[in-house]
Amino acid sequence: MKTPVLVSWSGGKDSALALHRTLHDPNWHVVGLLCTISQPYDRITMHGVRRALIEQQVAAMNVAPMIPIFLPPEASNEVYEAAWAKALRPFIAQGVRHVAFGDIFLEDIRAYREQQLAKLDMTPVFPIWTGSRRRTDSLALLNTFWNAGFRTRIVCVDARHLGPEWAGRELTLEAVEKLPEAVDPCGENGEFHTFVFDGPLFRHPVRHRLGRRVARRGFHFRDLVPL
Repeated sequence: MKTPVLVSWSGGKDSALALHRTLHDPNWHVVGLLCTISQPYDRITMHGVRRALIEQQVAAMNVAPMIPIFLPPEASNEVYEAAWAKALRPFIAQGVRHVAFGDIFLEDIRAYREQQLAKLDMTPVFPIWTGSRRRTDSLALLNTFWNAGFRTRIVCVDARHLGPEWAGRELTLEAVEKLPEAVDPCGENGEFHTFVFDGPLFRHPVRHRLGRRVARRGFHFRDLVPL
């Protein structure tokens, strides 16, 4: 018997690799993709990607349904946790007790996930966790991602670490080699966020074009427009 699991889905590379590994683990059965969506913007929180593109991703994968978790702008932890609890309760009633996340090495984030889910009698799973901050380990994880056939685009960058020209750029080995030394190659410290548009999970690429750049609250965003 496989154990049912939900997967936290941002549409980015880490959640894609976490989902990929979970699907290939014979112990798990993925029953839903949890997506936090900022209202009224109808975009994925932090990443700024349109909900329509996330829906295209989910349709192209045909793995499990998208479970939207709607949040107001600048939601507090209390509001965030209440929204998650509301989305999770129907699955808890069905016996689902696990949620998989694409976290890599941030211990404080892992501890928060554990505490948050413990309140609901649930347990987090970390399929791509390395626990290592070494650049070589982040590069190794990226190579695993690329070797599997994934492609991803940078959609948001922290202006303290990267310039606006990075927003919209495809994350390739050539691009990573040009990142400042202080920037984690996976952007695990929040330096950048991505949108996966092709790879082994997808029956076809998610078609899109580059839209305008926007600077907001210390971040540079590049809009992606569905085609």
